[in-house]
Amino acid sequence: MRVLVVNAGSSSLKLRLVGADDALLGASDLEPGDDLEAALAGLGDADATGHRVVHGGARFVDPVVIDDGVVAALDELTALAPLHQPPALAAIAAVRRAAPRVPAVACFDTAFHAGLPDAAATYALPGAWRERWPLRRYGFHGLSHGWAARRAAELLGGARRVVTCHLGAGASLAAVLDGRSVDTTMGFTPLEGLVMATRAGDVDPGLLMWLLAETDLSQAEVAEALVHESGLQGLAGTSDMREVLAAAAGGTPAAVLALDVYEHRLRAGIAAMAAALGGLDALVFTGRVGERAPEVRSRAAAGLGFLGVGLDDAANAATTGDGEIGAPGAPARTLVVESREDLEIARAVRAALA
Repeated sequence: MRVLVVNAGSSSLKLRLVGADDALLGASDLEPGDDLEAALAGLGDADATGHRVVHGGARFVDPVVIDDGVVAALDELTALAPLHQPPALAAIAAVRRAAPRVPAVACFDTAFHAGLPDAAATYALPGAWRERWPLRRYGFHGLSHGWAARRAAELLGGARRVVTCHLGAGASLAAVLDGRSVDTTMGFTPLEGLVMATRAGDVDPGLLMWLLAETDLSQAEVAEALVHESGLQGLAGTSDMREVLAAAAGGTPAAVLALDVYEHRLRAGIAAMAAALGGLDALVFTGRVGERAPEVRSRAAAGLGFLGVGLDDAANAATTGDGEIGAPGAPARTLVVESREDLEIARAVRAALA
């Protein structure tokens, strides 16, 4: 089955045509205003389409064949992922118009975490609230975490307790036990957890209440700042980790602080995920930053020796694609895994349509 994988970002659209043997048969990255129909024609015919959708809510815990009812249900979840859900819905509509006879499947970033234990999924909020509304921790980046954990198991064999680090514009961690997510850093929305490119990550709710009650900031202004003006952007004035690293190397105080805050949260999060697993067999870095920033990996590992993590500096600096970067003899293995959400989605589409 040839699967067209559609991965909609906030300002871009990635198309990948994946063959039955997982071979990449074609690729196209579109920007706003690009001709989608021309791009689809250039890739060739597909037997099915798989769409990455960030939020599936409580209803969608497995890949689902898309129809009008599914589209309506996904639209209702837009408030929970306002940065990601609208582009995904727009891509679904556009591809359905261009290829109306090709079956389409929605694959959810939340699905990998749908089986979180109650202890990890439940917020300590009033019972009446939790009964009335679907207030729970959903987790995100599940397609990336699922692929990274599965790939680590293939490369290492026998690694049961794996912490996967998806580090990109968005960033999250997952604690994976025997292939199943048992904890993660993102929650009800993709705002919780680590410091990200423009998102704040964890913030004291009392601080936000204070801003709304004691300043002239509106709810809309606070929401906009948390999503688009915080994280590395808020600390260093740029959302690009490469620019932050370069500025920090040059001694720019704001960049030094941004990198220190980023790494502090990252190390603390990895330790928390390892605690949820009762130990650590493997640490996996993936995502654009996780794959391409050896210094970020090195700084993170430097504070995790108590978990058995240690890096081989030469391997860490040289690795591109999938590879082991851990020091020989380190109790916990450390890997870099190329993010292949396209293959994870193609696998899910085949399973859904089988």
